[in-house]
Amino acid sequence: MSDKAMPLDDARKDALKDTAARKRMAALFDSDTFVEVGALVKNGCDGAGVITGYGLVDGSPVYAFAQDTSVRNGAVGAAHGSKIKKIYELALKTGAPVVGIYDSNGAAIDEGLDAMAAYGDMLCWTNNLSGVVPQVSVVLGPCAGCAAMIAASADFVVISEQAELFLSPGDEACSAKNAALSGVAHLVEKDDAAAVAAARRLIALLPSNNLSALPLCEFREADGADAALEAAAKAMDKADMMKIIGSVADAGSVIELQKDFTKCGVHVALGTVAGSTVGFVAASDSGKVCSNGSSKIARFVAICDSFQIPVVTFVNCAGFAAVNGHAFRGGVREVAKLAHVYAEATTPKIAVICGAAYGSAYVALAGRGANADYAVAWPGAVISALSPATAVAFMEGDKITKDKTRAQVEAEYAANEAGAVAAAAKGHIDDVVDPANTRAAVVSAIDMLIGKRVSRLPKKHANIPM
Repeated sequence: MSDKAMPLDDARKDALKDTAARKRMAALFDSDTFVEVGALVKNGCDGAGVITGYGLVDGSPVYAFAQDTSVRNGAVGAAHGSKIKKIYELALKTGAPVVGIYDSNGAAIDEGLDAMAAYGDMLCWTNNLSGVVPQVSVVLGPCAGCAAMIAASADFVVISEQAELFLSPGDEACSAKNAALSGVAHLVEKDDAAAVAAARRLIALLPSNNLSALPLCEFREADGADAALEAAAKAMDKADMMKIIGSVADAGSVIELQKDFTKCGVHVALGTVAGSTVGFVAASDSGKVCSNGSSKIARFVAICDSFQIPVVTFVNCAGFAAVNGHAFRGGVREVAKLAHVYAEATTPKIAVICGAAYGSAYVALAGRGANADYAVAWPGAVISALSPATAVAFMEGDKITKDKTRAQVEAEYAANEAGAVAAAAKGHIDDVVDPANTRAAVVSAIDMLIGKRVSRLPKKHANIPM
């Protein structure tokens, strides 16, 4: 062996040493498919503090980086940033997803503005590729300041219980629990292994890019789905909307996201129907959607729209919740955001009205005016501009007599004037389906709409009410 070969062998051996970051990359990719990029990049005498490369996840190409705390505590500097930038450049050229594994104590202070420039490159690439290729952030250690902004800019954020995500030292919202409560984290997992496995499950459900077809997988229907849907329809005031989603989706396919980000019972989830990826929205267990619930739905529908993932919305919504100080908490703004995203989204949109659908909630979530492509209702659904109680108070008061109570008049109004059959007769919904036939109706609608393409008006971008 020549003298020139020895330094290369030593450098490669040092670069490929076993670290937590390398183990995380191995766990992310299918066995023996990881190919490292830039293994020999140095920052002076040290490594760059990040491992970058590509491989297969469930058989599909994916790019990834994992910050390496064994080298300068994973500090972000020029060399660190250049390696991550290279991964984004390759992802853009080839149209493959990017997974970022974050675990760093911050910037390389000794590099000053060069470190800030590295963060700037990372932030620019993350946001410019948003909606082009799926991006998943996996937070497994400290993720602070600029890194927190970058991680939170991904489509999905997975965090382990031991990790921290914050903007400034002493930030009370640094824990994984608080990241979930604030809506930053989509999934909180027990440890590194579970978090990486969750990222793999998400990637497996997503297309490679915004022009790719959705992945297909083997599937089977959920056991007892028909009975569960019929039971839910008989007691919608107590129904668990996630059980409804689980009964329509393929067995074992549903991943609920941002579970802790709202107390009004709004649910969003990815899953499959007949082996193809679908985004599910349920609004809501409580019958009303709060401002956080509106934000949660809007963000999720926007992601689905970016990658042409059909959205199936289960509606049991009497309206948008009013709380003390609601106007000052952005309630109207968040509801306007939700309505904006639904109206602008061109991905297939299917609405299933299970219970109540009143006024603005009906318009935003299931109405034709908000671009719902196909809307069906269960026989017991109530679809109305006003709640039955309000409608009777304003318009049907003369029907209340000593022989007919207010409750009876309201029930008659709900069944006749605001019933599902009446809405179908006026063309406001497309069909009335038995709860047990909901999955079949959804499968048929998705098949019909899968080739949907809509040309938007020429503009730079919409002005969403942020």
